[in-house]
Amino acid sequence: MSLTVYSTCPQSKDVPAPDYLDAVAATARWSEEAGCAGMLVYTDNGIADPWLVAQTAITATERLAPLVAVQPVYMHPYTAASMVSSLAYLHGRAVHLNMLAGGFRNDLLALGDTTEHDDRYARTVEYTQILTALLRGETVTREGRWHTVENLKLAPALPPELMPEVLISGSSPAGRAAAAEIGATPIRYPEPLGTAPDGDTPTGGGVRMGIIARDDADEAWRVAHERFPADRTGQVAHAMAMRVSDSHWHHQLTAAAKTPPAAPADLDAEPEPYWLGPFENYQSFCPYLVGSHDRVAAEVARYVERGTEVFVLDIPPAPEDLGHAGEVFARAGAAVRA
Repeated sequence: MSLTVYSTCPQSKDVPAPDYLDAVAATARWSEEAGCAGMLVYTDNGIADPWLVAQTAITATERLAPLVAVQPVYMHPYTAASMVSSLAYLHGRAVHLNMLAGGFRNDLLALGDTTEHDDRYARTVEYTQILTALLRGETVTREGRWHTVENLKLAPALPPELMPEVLISGSSPAGRAAAAEIGATPIRYPEPLGTAPDGDTPTGGGVRMGIIARDDADEAWRVAHERFPADRTGQVAHAMAMRVSDSHWHHQLTAAAKTPPAAPADLDAEPEPYWLGPFENYQSFCPYLVGSHDRVAAEVARYVERGTEVFVLDIPPAPEDLGHAGEVFARAGAAVRA
């Protein structure tokens, strides 16, 4: 079994400024020590620039690849390509790319962007094709709908072995089509397995989720509820975000939250591990798997058996969380190989 696991970097809005560089560096080191291939670095109008944060992660580690979120509205594709090649030139390190089509609705409107959902994916396809062509060393001429370039070439050139992995949201049909067109890995915010009409929700590509696992299921759920308590203010914020969001994954997860998990047939069995508490309380944007190492590993194995190859984990509050996740992936691998 070959899986790629990314962690996620803390956001500047959640950490006091004097402590933020240390928090980024520490999380990057934890992630590398836990065997993660990289660490997702968010971008939006309210947090520190992801490229500067990525450089902090690079200097704190030896091999970890920052997975930088790239919003086409923020910069020209040449600028993004130059960031990748410049970091490679300065540090000899790879940077992976998480291509965005959307974002917070109010962020886009504040920037004067009123592009509709599917057109945003078309824009991201055009943007990514220019960006990756530059990174491959091509001289690019293109008259596109959003960008026109003529005889454009990147310097310094990117070494071929540092060509980035490219990810993109794949929860919507437009997202999956975009992933296929640019050769990116589609990442979904997964619904519970077995909720599709045919009883088997397809996954493939990758998934974004959190994992809280311990040797004992009760302890795992205690940690989960302590970390993400019910919060009325957060629930109101979630409801407000839902009213303006056109993201498919946001609506899919909200619908999934309205379906109570099935009770275990064996009353002594663990509850279903899939949990949307953090999402419903506006504390995180991804579902969680919670329970004993074995139970969560069994659920992860089901995703793997359905073609999932990439897991993007939520922000780890401590190195132990990545250690527990690593135990889950080890047991899931053993289950898949068995």
